[in-house]
Amino acid sequence: MTRTPYVARHRSRLGYRLAYALRHPGKVWPYLRRLTRDARLRLTTRDHISYYRAVMRADIKEMGPDAAIGSHSRRSWLRVGKMQFDYLIAHGLSPQDRVLDIGCGNLRLGWRLIHYLEPGHYYGIDISPEILLAAADTVAWYGLQAKLPYLALVDDLTFAALPDAYFTVVHAHSVFSHSPIEVIDECLRHVGRILHPDGFFDFTFDRTEKEEHHVLREDFYYRTETLVELAARYGLRAEFMADWERYRHKQSRIRVRHARRRAVGRGEGGRRPGGRAVRSPVSRPAVTGRAREAAVGGRGRPPSRSRSAALPGIPRRRVIRPAGRGRRGPGRRRCTW
Repeated sequence: MTRTPYVARHRSRLGYRLAYALRHPGKVWPYLRRLTRDARLRLTTRDHISYYRAVMRADIKEMGPDAAIGSHSRRSWLRVGKMQFDYLIAHGLSPQDRVLDIGCGNLRLGWRLIHYLEPGHYYGIDISPEILLAAADTVAWYGLQAKLPYLALVDDLTFAALPDAYFTVVHAHSVFSHSPIEVIDECLRHVGRILHPDGFFDFTFDRTEKEEHHVLREDFYYRTETLVELAARYGLRAEFMADWERYRHKQSRIRVRHARRRAVGRGEGGRRPGGRAVRSPVSRPAVTGRAREAAVGGRGRPPSRSRSAALPGIPRRRVIRPAGRGRRGPGRRRCTW
């Protein structure tokens, strides 16, 4: 699919808007309603996050969660989600990967990732409480409760509650296309901390070859070099993904990695040269006792997260029992992590 008709447009110019209105008269009234809403929200919201949260709330109420994230039919919702998933699979996604889905929405892509990844390996964040409720409905609809997906509401893109160097894949589809440059800057400034040394961060954006612009503070258009240079400012190497241009989607795609990739061995949760993730000792929560027996015994359910289970990426406190005590007999020590 060629991007030339899209990247050559300047949608904020009056001439373009008038010509578009003549070609699509049925869209004039919805545009005027958006224009009125934009003026009201600019006066009543403190920043872009709260602004777009209000936009999502209104769109979900008016059109439903699928349309609010850009899919105006269930067929489109399924098609776009499958397209994103197939692309990640073609680029080496494996069940052992730990994925952060920024702007997860109602799990258009997320439900496929949850089904494919190991339990607890999917983490979705969004700024909209209403869309996260719809995401929980999607988990229930597809029967994915046993996969233990994480769904979290956020107010920014600092990832303050997430562990260092943990996620092997970070993904943001149609997020930067609705974000001003300061929000993108915040994301790129902090994503390197949570990104695994051999991981990658993929994001899509509305690309323009003309002057960068926005339409009603909802749709933002950027030049590729702007985002590449912004990533380099924070020690990240950005690559324009030319193979994504063949897919049926209007947005373009950039992949970000650490500029200096540290070699990580098999035992440290790294990746093989072919791109497939290697199972890591911290890729699943530690389990003991009955939880392990239930998982191995064929019950088909993942272990419960009890107090004895370590958080992902955080080792448990080492406890060494004195020699000669307990049922293990004298001269032996029991060590747990």
